[in-house]
Amino acid sequence: MAIKGSLKEASLPDVLQLLSMGKKTGCLAVTHRNNFGYVYFDKGLISYASIVNRRDRIGDILVKAGAITQTQLDAAISAQALHRDKRIGELLVAQGAVKREQLHAQIRLQIEEAVYYLFTWTQGTFNFEADVRPEEQDFLVSINPESLLLEGARRVDEWSLIEKKISSLDLVFDVDRRKLAESGVELPEDQRQIMDLLDGRRDVQAVIEESGMGEFDVGKAIFGLVSAGFAQRVGKTKATEPTVSDARVDEHRNLGIAFYKTGMLDEAMREFRRVSELREHDVEARFYIGLALMRQQKWSDAVVAFRECVTQPGARPAAFHNLAHALERLGRFDEAKSALDGAIRRGGAKDPRIQTSLGVVALRGGDLVSADSAFSAARPLFGTKPPTAPWYHYAALTAALLGDLERAYTLLTEGIGSHPHAAPLHNNMAAVQERRGYHPEALSAAERGVLEDTGLPQLHKNLGDCHYRAARYDDAMECYLRAVKLSPALGDDIYLKLGNIRFKRQEREEAVRCWEQSLALDPENAIVRTNLEAVRQVL
Repeated sequence: MAIKGSLKEASLPDVLQLLSMGKKTGCLAVTHRNNFGYVYFDKGLISYASIVNRRDRIGDILVKAGAITQTQLDAAISAQALHRDKRIGELLVAQGAVKREQLHAQIRLQIEEAVYYLFTWTQGTFNFEADVRPEEQDFLVSINPESLLLEGARRVDEWSLIEKKISSLDLVFDVDRRKLAESGVELPEDQRQIMDLLDGRRDVQAVIEESGMGEFDVGKAIFGLVSAGFAQRVGKTKATEPTVSDARVDEHRNLGIAFYKTGMLDEAMREFRRVSELREHDVEARFYIGLALMRQQKWSDAVVAFRECVTQPGARPAAFHNLAHALERLGRFDEAKSALDGAIRRGGAKDPRIQTSLGVVALRGGDLVSADSAFSAARPLFGTKPPTAPWYHYAALTAALLGDLERAYTLLTEGIGSHPHAAPLHNNMAAVQERRGYHPEALSAAERGVLEDTGLPQLHKNLGDCHYRAARYDDAMECYLRAVKLSPALGDDIYLKLGNIRFKRQEREEAVRCWEQSLALDPENAIVRTNLEAVRQVL
């Protein structure tokens, strides 16, 4: 289920309630101006949340909470320089500085603070993609959204007051320490905690990062000090930058990657194009633009984007590989083969995906022997892991087209064992079982495939063929109609059979329309011509 909308039309709490009640699993992406956040759900419960371009402050939070010392945090940061694939929290646990349960509790607090911050966004858009899960997160939580709604509502009400004095996070405040001392007022803990940071130089964002407190708590503390007359605004930190900073480029890049991962492709391309404007020769931005275009099936535009990538010095094999894929989808097989040769020259010879693509290009170009050879060469490159579902799909298809139905059946059996939810493999199995004469098994394979993916037109057609052969014409017609609704130009034979069924049901005008559609797809179909001539003589 995909849910999209505007925060003006549906508030974030309403959306969270909808996803919670529906027990949804996936990622809710929220964008507001140049800010981007996401909340992951697992069966209706929040499992992770974060705001892009905010520094991960888990170490600072642990120090402020007294869970670790600054020395221990510094040691973990130094260790991270040698182990860049490790997170600060993971290193702190490994060093014995903090227990896993303590770390988990602080991460839960971090996630809650991210959700509360998102509640303050009243403008922007949201987009929910089902079955998307967080990447590389070692610590996930399980929070009922309803438990956050009351506190979130309170914070939103208070934040509307706070914003009157703290309209943005780039404001700088200073404390009137003489006035505070003369007043004799005993400040609450949160205000004492940020006193030394309000020095007339740091902005609110810097205070948030250095204090380890959340936006709301820092904002509330400053609001209290300003309202009491103990602090005052003295300026802003942001100014027009004469040159483009790396931080500014990284901000657009991080937003683009976040948009891409959550399926917001137009927004992703907007951010990567901004990176390209700021850094003319940024290859990564062009690469992601090409990926987004391919996901939108804009193959010609993707070719242009990847050609720009491969002409840059040090172009990666992945750029050539994706260029080949876009060219293959356009039917430009010779050019696709040339791009794959480029990927191999750049170090991709041992990449099983590139070798698989060589087989696909050969297969689509009609060279079955070369395709079979390429798939055989690709298989050992997967190592101890099973080949990918596309490898099984194309390798079995090639074997079947070469007439080796038993090898095709063996490959598909193995492939379905490794990838039981890959609908194309069940589709191929249905076709192979049909050709082997195992009709009940073909029907079972097609039905399983439809359960895995109702949007694959060929599956509905194959299931219809099974029903058609068994003279279950009503069932066959239902399957064929679903297939042509998904893909109107699926094939002339499906319209031939639809016409035959219509004719059997005495629906002659509808039969003629179906046969005419079949003839439009294949003007050389003699059976259709004969049917049309016969029925027109009667009409």
